Amino acid sequence: MPIYEYRCRGCGKDFEKYVPGVSTKVACPTCAGGDVTRKLSVFGLGAGTSPVASSMSGGGGCCGGGGCGCH
Repeated sequence: MPIYEYRCRGCGKDFEKYVPGVSTKVACPTCAGGDVTRKLSVFGLGAGTSPVASSMSGGGGCCGGGGCGCH
């Protein structure tokens, strides 16, 4: 199921939303504003009994080598 994280540009609140299709309109649940941006999400993987966060460390992650300053 595609559950995405968003940030509202109007009020600055972060929220999660189930989005069934790419044409689905997303509005902030706090202020009902439509000016939202989707955040880059990381996910956790189960390794035995303790969760392990994925850092995509196999080559720099999302920015293709760390050039964006996110690492």
